[in-house]
Amino acid sequence: MQYHALSFAKENFNVDVIGYGGTTPHENFNKNSLINVYILPEVPSSIKLLPRLLAYAVKVIWQATSLGVNLLLTPKSSHILVQNPPSIPTLVMVWAVAAFRWSSVVIDWHNYGYTILGLTLGPQHPLVKFSKWFEKFFGRLASDHLCVTNAMREDLLSNWKIKAHTVYDRAPLTFQETSLESQHKLFMELSKFYPVFSPSKYPESLSVEKTRFTIKDENGQVSLLDDRPALLISSTSWTVDEDFSVLMSALDGYEKLCTQNEKLPRLVCVITGKGLMKHHYQKELEQKEWKQISFCLPWLEAEDYPVLLGCADIGVCLHKSSSGFDLPMKVVDMFGCCLPVCAIHFNCLSELVKHDENGYIFKDSDELLQGLQELLTNYRNNSKLKKFRSNLKEFQKSPGDARLSLSPAEQR
Repeated sequence: MQYHALSFAKENFNVDVIGYGGTTPHENFNKNSLINVYILPEVPSSIKLLPRLLAYAVKVIWQATSLGVNLLLTPKSSHILVQNPPSIPTLVMVWAVAAFRWSSVVIDWHNYGYTILGLTLGPQHPLVKFSKWFEKFFGRLASDHLCVTNAMREDLLSNWKIKAHTVYDRAPLTFQETSLESQHKLFMELSKFYPVFSPSKYPESLSVEKTRFTIKDENGQVSLLDDRPALLISSTSWTVDEDFSVLMSALDGYEKLCTQNEKLPRLVCVITGKGLMKHHYQKELEQKEWKQISFCLPWLEAEDYPVLLGCADIGVCLHKSSSGFDLPMKVVDMFGCCLPVCAIHFNCLSELVKHDENGYIFKDSDELLQGLQELLTNYRNNSKLKKFRSNLKEFQKSPGDARLSLSPAEQR
């Protein structure tokens, strides 16, 4: 949502952003004088001690109260843009405040909240059915709608009679290919905290800087090491809709292939993100006895994440849409850096990832392993990787910002 705010500020709108903290926003976001931020208080962790249904009710009441108060504290706005999900209690609180203030509500449909709830409770659970009714009822009260895929637009129209405009997500300008100098600078910084970025052998001269991937000579010239490993990056939310075991199983297979095929490079896997299942999989990774594969799970500053994407050789996306109608923003970001992606298949993914054109679509760990083998064999001169990057560069040249008529522009 911070990129939406930056886009509006770029057009000289005053923007008030209401959301949760926990992560550091991008530097451009923090410094923009047209953007004001209101941080919602986190739900007290003590509610976990309550029975499940009671805890859910207390959580909703807490969120509704804090959101409603913050909405009323912000200056009156001509439009309120709300990203869905989350749906409960967001949609009803936004609708109520908008009605009180005569503001227009625009919903940015990224997915359906009830389908995400259904992943843990099951599609027939009463709460899931109520969530679906709630989302449909209050969703239809908005004055305008955006969605991220044509498939979602058609579904909104046919099932809920909601007319939406498809606006594909595009990566901000901060996501681009990373220069050799910037790669070396980031690797040097990361090597202070994560050994996988450190060189296997340090240079004898103190005037030479070396990482696992790059070297900077006495003249300040940076170059890639000939014997560097390939760099794979994946960003995950560590939740049930992203099965990390698929990647782990594929890496087990890659480890075996790599010992038999000298054309396959050693691999450094960087897995970013945070979530409930991170600790579980981190313990599993630490038990692996891989010789050809190294890994780390870093926590990156907002400014470092796009730089690291621009350094990578290949990306992996494990996101499976709960509804089948949304697209993974992490792939959008990778494409912004012209990084080819292996992405797990689901309905409408082809609206973003074109198999064998700008990426590789797989259905299970065996197909992911096959894709890694195809794309990383002689990876520095791999014709498919070069074709994917070339196609992504052309894709990035197409217009990015969508424009909606929100007038007068000088109003909040």
